[in-house]
Amino acid sequence: MSATDYEALKFHDGLVKAGLIIPVGVQGVFGRNHVFESVLEGFNTAVSRLAKDDHAEYFVYPPVIDRKVLEKVDYMDSFPHLAGTVHSFFGKELDARKLSERIHAGEPWGQEMGLTDVTLNPAACYPVYPSFTGTVPAAGKLVTMLNWVYRHEPSPEPTRMQAFRVREFVRCGTPDQVVEWRDMWLQRGLTLLTTLGLQAASDVANDPFFGKGGKMLAASQREQKLKFEVLVPVISKDKPTACCSFNFHEGHFGEVFDIQTPDGNVANTACLGFGLERCVMALFQEHGFDPATWPSEVRAVLWPQTVA
Repeated sequence: MSATDYEALKFHDGLVKAGLIIPVGVQGVFGRNHVFESVLEGFNTAVSRLAKDDHAEYFVYPPVIDRKVLEKVDYMDSFPHLAGTVHSFFGKELDARKLSERIHAGEPWGQEMGLTDVTLNPAACYPVYPSFTGTVPAAGKLVTMLNWVYRHEPSPEPTRMQAFRVREFVRCGTPDQVVEWRDMWLQRGLTLLTTLGLQAASDVANDPFFGKGGKMLAASQREQKLKFEVLVPVISKDKPTACCSFNFHEGHFGEVFDIQTPDGNVANTACLGFGLERCVMALFQEHGFDPATWPSEVRAVLWPQTVA
């Protein structure tokens, strides 16, 4: 039986009452307690077990990236509504006094700040592409990361967060290598989630492009089947939540960052990401707020060392 019969605000309040998330006063931003983190770590470890024979390189990146990356990939053309730029104070003492006065007077003070060279990372895969510049090996490249991602989407709905973690994999190589890998992981993702007792299904999807022109981009993306998602009921059965995303970029990042295959062609890339908080919330919705009561087969996947 589901935790709250798939009502967004009831589910949010249930997570809070159980102590699993801790509100901090801003929509889409909250703390996580040790139980929430234990489930998240267990899920991430289960993903690692699936990928252990793939021998992906593991990289760690901070939650900020070079602003030039966003500029080079034209992110602000397609998703200006989601971006989070980082501003800092560059002024002198008199400017600092003016800043302080504005804050204490309850006035807007953003104009006293200036744009820095970094932005919050809006996509888990973005930090790695500049490191691929040049010629990749004949077998291509495969990288995995666990990155914090920022999206400016304040909402009381618990699965729509401003800051969340993604377990990401990026494949770079020829089109055949990349598409075969993406399709293989689409099946892996479905299998993992259904093994955990979740009602998972895959579907063609599109990114939330901005404006009227974005509607055409979204339609083209769906028509070419460049993006798939694995959907799980978390706050609605009629409109399930995307918990995994699979994206084929074709040669876009290869062109932008001058990445080539040994035959001199532009390299293709694809990425897949598990939205870790969403996967955890799906488990709480499906099995209840106390993991100690979850089915033994689910606990065996998340914490195999504790289940006989």
